[in-house]
Amino acid sequence: MRYITAGESHGPQLTVILEGVPAGLTLTAEHINKELLRRQKGHGRGRRMQIETDTVEIVSGVRHGMTLGSPITLIVKNDDFKHWTKVMGAEPISEKESKEMKRTITKPRPGHADLNGAIKYGHRDIRNVLERSSARETTVRVAAGAVAKQILKELGVEIAGHVLEIGGVKAKHISNLSIEEIQIITENSPVRCLDKTVEQEMMDAIDNAKSSGDSIGGIVEVIAEGMPIGVGSYVHYDRKLDAKLAGAIMSINAFKGAEIGVGFEAARQPGSKVHDEILWDEEQGYTRKTNNAGGLEGGMTTGMPIVVRGVMKPIPTLYKPLASVDIDTKEAFQASIERSDSCAVPAAGVVAESVIAWELAHALVEQFGKDRMELIQQNITQHNKYAKEF
Repeated sequence: MRYITAGESHGPQLTVILEGVPAGLTLTAEHINKELLRRQKGHGRGRRMQIETDTVEIVSGVRHGMTLGSPITLIVKNDDFKHWTKVMGAEPISEKESKEMKRTITKPRPGHADLNGAIKYGHRDIRNVLERSSARETTVRVAAGAVAKQILKELGVEIAGHVLEIGGVKAKHISNLSIEEIQIITENSPVRCLDKTVEQEMMDAIDNAKSSGDSIGGIVEVIAEGMPIGVGSYVHYDRKLDAKLAGAIMSINAFKGAEIGVGFEAARQPGSKVHDEILWDEEQGYTRKTNNAGGLEGGMTTGMPIVVRGVMKPIPTLYKPLASVDIDTKEAFQASIERSDSCAVPAAGVVAESVIAWELAHALVEQFGKDRMELIQQNITQHNKYAKEF
């Protein structure tokens, strides 16, 4: 499976085309809209989320609530486009009109794609860069992730995400929660945190950053349960599932780090305390005493829960802007200000769920049959029986 997205932040719409989704998957706009709404929530979101009401339109690949096996096209309209029709229109305009609109941006923002992108593609108006590099594009990545979540659900895999840290405020580790319990708790938390004792402290940190014209980042965690043993491969570097999951996390806007299982903590512990001892019993088959590997060894699933974390840096758009240089005059200026969030960590957690869900669904479809859901389900059932008796 693969997908490609298109569209600008203030353009008419965002589009994603999904290829390779098996036939026979139950899929409706309601499934996708539920995930889009989750992305729009979270303490610290900016005014843009008050303007947009993201809903999807399925324009191909689905008939009567069932996927056909052909490419699926999903679009999400940008409600704010009506205020940007002239600025973001496809038709040519005169230099005079461009100057009168006063929307040209020549002061790149530190931490964004602005300067590097302008140099790479030769844009004298940085708006040509920031419109596409904006995290608004993650709207349709979440839509694609919603499709992947439907695949996982029908294949017996559950997934959930939660926030571990915001602006230095850390949640306590809470274990022995089911995926459903994690989902319920986080959906009722404005910061998607499992630890209610630090919830208010996280919100205060966000509010303090906003009032001072600053921004803060954090850490999110995604957990998936129900993956069969042996999904992925050790044979080639580009088929290792942990590499794909880490790459997916790093592809999210503003994410600067990824870890699986105990992650970087493994560097501080001896091997005897890091590696997960193998157990077997008649009921479960092969299992592990611990899950420090985060459900992945040698590029393949172990059958234990997949645990992936991602680090999000503070959003670079600041209302107290940092120093920059005008690309036309080369004079020192404060960077341009675009409407933005003070903290998007809770929403980014939803995006992280989506990209992880896509990679897991892709791995299952690739390994157990590509054409139709019924065949994939049968193959997984047979594989699980084989693995248990191995």
